[in-house]
Amino acid sequence: MISVILPCFNEENNIQEIYSRLVRVLETTEDGYELIFVDDGSTDNSLVRLTTLCRIDPRVKVLELSRNFGHQSAICAGLDYARGDAVIMMDADLQHPPELIPALIEKWKQGFEIVYTIRNDPPGTSLVKKKTSKMFYQLINLLARTHIPENSADFRLMDKKVVQQFLTLKEKTKFFRGLITWVGFKQYPLHYTASPRYRGKSKYTLWKMTKFAFDGITSLSSFPLHISTILGTLVSLFSFVYAVYALYIRLVTHQALPGWTSVLVAVLFLGGVQLLSLGVMGEYLNRIYSETKARPTYILRNIYGDRDSNSGRP
Repeated sequence: MISVILPCFNEENNIQEIYSRLVRVLETTEDGYELIFVDDGSTDNSLVRLTTLCRIDPRVKVLELSRNFGHQSAICAGLDYARGDAVIMMDADLQHPPELIPALIEKWKQGFEIVYTIRNDPPGTSLVKKKTSKMFYQLINLLARTHIPENSADFRLMDKKVVQQFLTLKEKTKFFRGLITWVGFKQYPLHYTASPRYRGKSKYTLWKMTKFAFDGITSLSSFPLHISTILGTLVSLFSFVYAVYALYIRLVTHQALPGWTSVLVAVLFLGGVQLLSLGVMGEYLNRIYSETKARPTYILRNIYGDRDSNSGRP
């Protein structure tokens, strides 16, 4: 059986279309399937439309979260309740084409345990978005020991054994694109051209994308902490050399160093390095603080359409 997980946040205008296309595609395969929609605290009529699907199709299950926990947490909820021999994760805005699913399943049946997708930007994608995306992958691959394929997407298939390993990971903030590479297993990439959103606007604001980038870097790498150490060492060496130079000028030449410019520049530079280092350490301390609180990744409010509610994980 194939489980398809679809996080939804205010996707009321896309639900019927994604459902129809998924059913049309999955009916052509030889496998049974279930559709798991995760309502991530929607404020529109998404939940109403999803529960309507539950009543007319027993293969549809809806997980209603108590509030908006974010895309990655919604995926975690879907993984906890998926029963398939393989699990497919995709967005509900139709930028991930359902028509690619048979190719994912085919590669899985050939023996690949993870089949991930590489996004080819459609015509009309802004230059800013292309450059910032490229910079993100270059930066995270530079800092982290785990290599993430450029333009990899959250549209992927995972074998049941891979899902079971994911469920053993105890960290609360999961960065799936990095963890996919980290867990290993036999992997295969498939390229696709992203479609424009069917309806509605993207939920990823500049702030959310920036936070996503920080989460990815701090999740996979401790190198920013090493940068603080390196900067501190270099500044200390520079300060020592400058102090020797100042003493030489004062004691040997009997001249005072003129002006306050050099002092002001040194103070500002040292202050900037210290604040930067404290900021980096603060990011990691925040992650440690969040992990030690041991709060759940998500809170489930209701399950709709589940014919075997005891099979899921709390």
